[in-house]
Amino acid sequence: MPEHTPDGRYIVVHGRRWRATDPEIPEDVRDRLQKHLMAARRVQDRARVQTAKVALGERGEPWWEQTSEQRRVRWESGLAELDQPTG
Repeated sequence: MPEHTPDGRYIVVHGRRWRATDPEIPEDVRDRLQKHLMAARRVQDRARVQTAKVALGERGEPWWEQTSEQRRVRWESGLAELDQPTG
């Protein structure tokens, strides 16, 4: 488990800060988004990696600046897009 900053907004890996996954995302949804992320990385699909990272709250508008409703819409729409069959 990576180290988190005291505010929980970032993880620290080899001394570098990376935005943490939104802790409000339900575990089952987070797991599905992470599977999509790993699959997109394997095939080097940058657009799908970006979609997954935004849905997880790791890119885009910081999750701590969003309301709970905005956060839910972010991960639900990202998952809906990623669940669509590709090419």
